[in-house]
Amino acid sequence: MDSLFSATTRNIATCCVSKAFNPRLSEVVRPRCVQGGDRACRFSCISSYLGIYRTTRLSSSISPSLRTLQVVLPSLRRRLRCVSSSSVSFASDGGNGGLGGNSGGGGRGGDGGLGGEYGNKFVSGSAEEISSLFPSVIILDVGGMTCGGCAASVKRILENQPQVSSASVNLTTETAVIWPVPEVKDSPHRVKQLGETLASHLTRCGFASSLRESGRDNIFMVFERKMEEKRNRLRESGRNLVFSWALCAVCLLGHISHFFGAKASWIHTCHTTQFHLSLCLFTLLGPGRQLIIDGMKSLVKGAPNMNTLVGLGALSSFSVSSLAALMPKLGWKAFFEEPVMLIAFVLLGRNLEQRAKIRAASDMTGLLSILPSKARLVVDGGTELSSTVEIPCSSLSVGDEVIVLPGDRIPADGIVKSGRSIVDESSFTGEPLPVTKLPGSQVAAGTINLNGTLTVEVHRHGGDSAMGDIIRLVEEAQSREAPVQRLADKVSGHFTYGVMGLSAATFIFWSQFGSRILPTAFHHGSSVSLALQLSCSVLVVACPCALGLATPTAMLVGTSLGATKGLLLRGGNILEQFSMADTVVFDKTGTLTVGKPVVTKVFATSRYERNVDSQTNSHGNYSENEILKFAAAVESNTVHPVGKAIVEAARAVNGHSLKVVEGTFVEEPGSGAVATVQNRIVSIGTLDWVQRQGVTVEDFQETDDLKAQSVVYVGIDNILAGCIYYEDGIREDARHVVDTLSRQGINTYMLSGDKRSNAEYIASLVGIPKEKVRSGVKPQEKKKFISELQENNNIVAMVGDGINDAAALATADIGIAMGGGVGAASEVSPIVLMGNRLSQLLDALELSRLTMKTVKQNLWWAFGYNIVGIPVAAGVLLPITGTILTPSIAGALMGLSSVGVMANSLLLRIRFSQNRKKSVEDQQPKEK
Repeated sequence: MDSLFSATTRNIATCCVSKAFNPRLSEVVRPRCVQGGDRACRFSCISSYLGIYRTTRLSSSISPSLRTLQVVLPSLRRRLRCVSSSSVSFASDGGNGGLGGNSGGGGRGGDGGLGGEYGNKFVSGSAEEISSLFPSVIILDVGGMTCGGCAASVKRILENQPQVSSASVNLTTETAVIWPVPEVKDSPHRVKQLGETLASHLTRCGFASSLRESGRDNIFMVFERKMEEKRNRLRESGRNLVFSWALCAVCLLGHISHFFGAKASWIHTCHTTQFHLSLCLFTLLGPGRQLIIDGMKSLVKGAPNMNTLVGLGALSSFSVSSLAALMPKLGWKAFFEEPVMLIAFVLLGRNLEQRAKIRAASDMTGLLSILPSKARLVVDGGTELSSTVEIPCSSLSVGDEVIVLPGDRIPADGIVKSGRSIVDESSFTGEPLPVTKLPGSQVAAGTINLNGTLTVEVHRHGGDSAMGDIIRLVEEAQSREAPVQRLADKVSGHFTYGVMGLSAATFIFWSQFGSRILPTAFHHGSSVSLALQLSCSVLVVACPCALGLATPTAMLVGTSLGATKGLLLRGGNILEQFSMADTVVFDKTGTLTVGKPVVTKVFATSRYERNVDSQTNSHGNYSENEILKFAAAVESNTVHPVGKAIVEAARAVNGHSLKVVEGTFVEEPGSGAVATVQNRIVSIGTLDWVQRQGVTVEDFQETDDLKAQSVVYVGIDNILAGCIYYEDGIREDARHVVDTLSRQGINTYMLSGDKRSNAEYIASLVGIPKEKVRSGVKPQEKKKFISELQENNNIVAMVGDGINDAAALATADIGIAMGGGVGAASEVSPIVLMGNRLSQLLDALELSRLTMKTVKQNLWWAFGYNIVGIPVAAGVLLPITGTILTPSIAGALMGLSSVGVMANSLLLRIRFSQNRKKSVEDQQPKEK
């Protein structure tokens, strides 16, 4: 990995420009963020374009609108805290995914266009400065949600507010994400004010809420606080569980007391109605008190939840039993044991559910644990008396220097100042092999220093580090709903009222008509007593929790698991789309190829008369060395891999380099660059580009042995001096990925701005048929091609590695960014493969499919349970088998339904690991 940060910055720009090309993608990534104008997105998007025409001299080919952009964009870039370490090159795909071409030095090449390596770096300011880039989203931590009905109520309350455009509520993570209306989102102050107002309003409605602060350091504090609250609730639930089951055991003892005969009077006391009434009161006022109070409060406030149903069932059972005990002439049956057992079973289910939730969040906890808590700060650095002192990582500041010993985790993102070591980045990028770090190398917080001692200068730390960005991204992704969840949300919103209506209908039927229609069914007692018991069972057996947990729990496990494997997935909507993809389109350079081109040959025009002591002969021809030297002078102003390769080749051959005359460098994306070197106008890029610079191209024939290689043309003054050939190695796993996708019935295509011979050669190596290769395509042509695929009802995923593929990534149903994924990861493409392995695409696809399969299984279970359980509780089986569902058994089933959903979601880890292991085993024989 050449740089941990530059690739991500390129991906960030890709996402922003993608939004500009296709607002539909913005709605997928962040609902309605573009409507009305998202300032952060617009600034990022415009800033990206600044790199496209970073010139010190404007040629006549640059449009007036771009001249205008040059004037206004620098101030916007300063506002974004973005700076450029050198001239920015949006080079061709030929180097590393270009804006309109797959070949070319420094952004040009063959028949490809100029694309680019986004050379900007994100400068970390304060947490407030960074978070101000994305001010339009409000995140609330919401408490008091116990079921899907609660989540639906919170969402309804939020979306009923006039200043809220849309909201998403996650029951599992207990968060709400709100997108304000356009007139509010453009003002950070108004956004914060609205967030505080919404939090207060939810609190008044019974859901204690707080506004998530903007500082990224707060991410760790909030997550740890929420986990501690969950642990505290689990401990309290455990105490209530023990208490309730102790009372339940005594209750059961009373019911079996007749087996003990007349040996002890206290045993007979346990069998009395008064004793069971006392046990029931103890249960309702003790372990069940909070459950009943919460349920009744929710009912009064118009937002009934699962606690309301359980509370009504328990209180109804107690009331009927009390009437039966106080008025025996009614002939009703007293069942005081039912509320006791009901509360015991409900609390057991809640306890198991809470444990499963904490287990589901273990991947997020693992991400947090990657960051160390202490750092060795260098004191009086640079002096002979320098020493180190151990301090909390939260106390580090930008510019501090820290010592990292072998075996330590690096405490902050930064630059190696001194030392040499290898670093294990597997927990961060998913790459299994360690990476060598030398002075000047960039390192990320949480990675492990293996063998040497490093001195690191801190650039970003704590929640502001790349890991903080990833955690925030994962949390936001978990708050985004999958479309498949919408039906469950609609049902959950009205579920409680529906169940209360069914309970009332059950009571009316069995008390008024049941005895007339089915008189033999009432051997259980009076019709009113039976009707009350069945109506209570209906209240208790219904479970909105399973509906509310079906999708969020699977998404929580899926996105968190993905983050630990180097996959950043932007939420349920993306997972659902990607799981259904039937077409994958690959960019060539940097995606199917390694993205590290090497110059293979410099070719001078055939008229050249060799004279190594002179730059030119009488006909104006140049030697191969001179061509390389002049080309390297121009390419030294770029950061594209092909440009770097040309510079390195020139340095190896010539030793010294030429300089570009200040103020003469001009670069055009998709074409090439031109500058003045030693009073000569040197142009390098596509054949069309050098011709537009006034270069005369006579009959030029490529040699057959070089047709499979990429090429850039070099013009000096008005003469085509020659061309530079280079080649880029194929990724080791590219063939396996393409073959696997083909076996799964997924169509694969390759788009390249490079010449046909080179594009078809690369395609043949990775297994893509020639008829599915498009060569010499420009960015808008890539976009048009993907649109054509979509018109044929294909669900298209586009895999690219940078800003160059922005239009195509935006047009595709799923945009996937390759290579990198660290840095300000909250604004990357919908799916980011953080490692440098194309095989991660298969992992992401498999994880998406398994997650959606788990979601559907959960929803089938949740709906099926309620569809079957409610009629059975209402007495459907009574006339057939004489079987009824008591409230206590109904409570046990209700608790198990939620636990079943949670357990199935947790099994996602095992399924993914097994499938991944099988995939590796299938690949190994082919590698041998």
